[in-house]
Amino acid sequence: MQSYHSSHGTLRYHDLPGTGTPVLFIHGLGCASSSDFPRVTADPALAGRRRLLLDLLGAGFSDRPDDFAYSVAAHAATVAGLIDQLDLPQLAIVAHSMGGAVAIAASSLRPHKVAQLVLLEPNLDAGGGVFSRALAAMSEQEFVSRGQRRMARLAGREGSPLWAGSLAASHAPAVHRAAVSLVQGEEPGWRAQLLALNMARSVVIGERSLPAAAYASLAGAGVALRVLPAAGHAMSEDNPTGLAMLLADILENSHAS
Repeated sequence: MQSYHSSHGTLRYHDLPGTGTPVLFIHGLGCASSSDFPRVTADPALAGRRRLLLDLLGAGFSDRPDDFAYSVAAHAATVAGLIDQLDLPQLAIVAHSMGGAVAIAASSLRPHKVAQLVLLEPNLDAGGGVFSRALAAMSEQEFVSRGQRRMARLAGREGSPLWAGSLAASHAPAVHRAAVSLVQGEEPGWRAQLLALNMARSVVIGERSLPAAAYASLAGAGVALRVLPAAGHAMSEDNPTGLAMLLADILENSHAS
């Protein structure tokens, strides 16, 4: 794995060789790109591209500092630092759920570096989702002592073993603080930040997540909406081949508004 040494700790990422505009993958809450995206990025539809699978601080193989905020804004600042270190003319970002909010905020910090933004059911508004709300309702101490194990077991029973494993392996304070950040939101919000960006922007919705009212208005604001068949929110787990093919099509054919 490759490393980026931020002032808060070391972020680690897989850097898979290829040609064209590199694609940076950012995972969601309680997940890790090193476990979420290998099947997607190994698919022939994407295998010719340079792909960077980033584990945010507190997740996967990256460091787990206890004194880091783990808010969306804090994660975005570390991603912006990685973008600076990569020193690429431009790159595309594919980001899932909480990672979508991180990607929006990072793109707002480095708009001249991000050529394209592809968001997989991203958090756009304060309030969080069902999981982050339930998690943020606990104290950090409660989540660290028993909530993380309980939620990981629940995820496994509900048929999401990949997410269950990632959640169990994540740094518990990191997951809790990130969930609180999603519920609290930022100002300006991630939706407003997304609409202010000028690069090509797409949002992918899993077919099982429809209807998705939170995303309906984006199409009128220049954000392309795409639906991934046979998938819900955990789309890299539900339909990795379909996701790879859809991402390849978006990356090839989307243009800035």
